[in-house]
Amino acid sequence: MFSERINRLQGSLVREILAVANQPDMISFAGGLPAPEAMPKLDFTGLPDNLSQYGPSEGEKWLREAVAAEMSKNGVKVGAEDILILTGSQQGLDLSAKLFVDEGTPVMVEAPTFLAAVQCYSLYGARFVEVPLTATGVDLDELERKVKSERPRFAYLIPTFQNPSGVCYDEAARQRVADLFDEYNVTLLEDEPYRELVYDQCDRAPICARLKKASWIHFGTFSKTAIPGLRVAYLACSPDLMPHLYKLKQAADLHTNRQGQWAMHKLLTSSDYPAHIARLRQFYHGKRDIMAAALDKHFHDIADWVKPPGGLFFWLKLKANIDSYDLLQPALDRKVAFMPGKPFYAVPRVSNELRLNFSHASPEKIEEGVKTLAEVIRAHL
Repeated sequence: MFSERINRLQGSLVREILAVANQPDMISFAGGLPAPEAMPKLDFTGLPDNLSQYGPSEGEKWLREAVAAEMSKNGVKVGAEDILILTGSQQGLDLSAKLFVDEGTPVMVEAPTFLAAVQCYSLYGARFVEVPLTATGVDLDELERKVKSERPRFAYLIPTFQNPSGVCYDEAARQRVADLFDEYNVTLLEDEPYRELVYDQCDRAPICARLKKASWIHFGTFSKTAIPGLRVAYLACSPDLMPHLYKLKQAADLHTNRQGQWAMHKLLTSSDYPAHIARLRQFYHGKRDIMAAALDKHFHDIADWVKPPGGLFFWLKLKANIDSYDLLQPALDRKVAFMPGKPFYAVPRVSNELRLNFSHASPEKIEEGVKTLAEVIRAHL
């Protein structure tokens, strides 16, 4: 009675964990939830009455112009006509899956990668081609080998504060990726939800700005810098893709909510926006350093990690070869939630890694939760 693809439908472990993690006595390092105290206050004073009516599928022109101006500052020279407003950036993944993926389509992803991308592309039948990450970005030799041998229809990459690893591609990696994709005509899907949350100096120039021939889509969101509950995000793309994405957006939900677009435009074009971003960076920088200190204190002998230069996550690799998924329930029993590594791999495997979010918990709870989690791990060594 259902479509064939329902057999490939996967649930989201992070959503299931968050249902438990929302208990008041739970310390959650699981989801990438922004801190409520860091969110700007919504002010709908002056909201035009006509925004209660249906609107354009591509999004309001004034928001698309503002997004295009911001992207142009970052080196991606686009206009409003190159921007499509989304209902959350994950809608962009769904639209791109509908555009590119048939059953068996080779889709290149980092290993590890964003678990929602795995969930989305697998639903449409993608055959994943994984490329491992290094400290400076994707493994370039492996990338070239698999681009040549697998001929992926597109590559989905998160080059700036990658989720879950926190890796930020350096300049050489970004240029080599662009050169390879131009040479072999690989479409780039570049996802950058964390690019504004930078704490240490690193290269954040979008890869799509370096492309000369290959098609591309760049996903961005306001969920990490503003209000995630409004579900307002955007994509920019090369001109050859926009007509198709525009029609797919029409078919998906007609248009993104207009009141949310107005609120995001008001924030994005306000004189306080640069100061808001600066405050946000300072706030999360401090929380990152608090978790780093707690990890140094409690995890120094049981795991390895690199302090992320931006984003919202630490990615830990346990020294012991144990499945971190088996640690989840014991940790939940001790009122600490985290994300095990297994769901972040498109090709299933056992993982001794875990992702810890530092943005949501209070400084006191970060220390308490890291200490408790270390105790849980040591009890299972």
